[in-house]
Amino acid sequence: MAGLLGLARSSRIGIAFLLAQAHILGVMPVLESTQELPLLASEDGTIRIAGTRVSLDSVLHHYQQGATAEEIALRFPALRLADIHACLAYFLNHADQVEEYLNQQRQQADDLQRRISADPVQQQGIAGMRERIKQRLAAS
Repeated sequence: MAGLLGLARSSRIGIAFLLAQAHILGVMPVLESTQELPLLASEDGTIRIAGTRVSLDSVLHHYQQGATAEEIALRFPALRLADIHACLAYFLNHADQVEEYLNQQRQQADDLQRRISADPVQQQGIAGMRERIKQRLAAS
């Protein structure tokens, strides 16, 4: 039976073939009860899709705005469709924990925005950039 499961995985024959073969052989198929999540926490605590720089926050933002997994894949070409589905399934199965994480991320972003807004050095830099942009626009 393990050989059939390996065959179904490696050749993508599919679950229907696996179940048919199991019925013929008179054994129950063994399906994976868990799947590995494609999520990694970075040093700053941001959860990212493994092998990419795309955050879970970004994927969920688009999903909550009504995007399908396929549309999210178009917006983030570095992501595999299967990883997007895994992330969405994790979100749907652990909504409270993920919402808590998202709220913490929003709070950190708000805190950073307040610090930048209150920092005179940052404000001088922003004012300088705005002035350079105005000059470039006026010159063109």
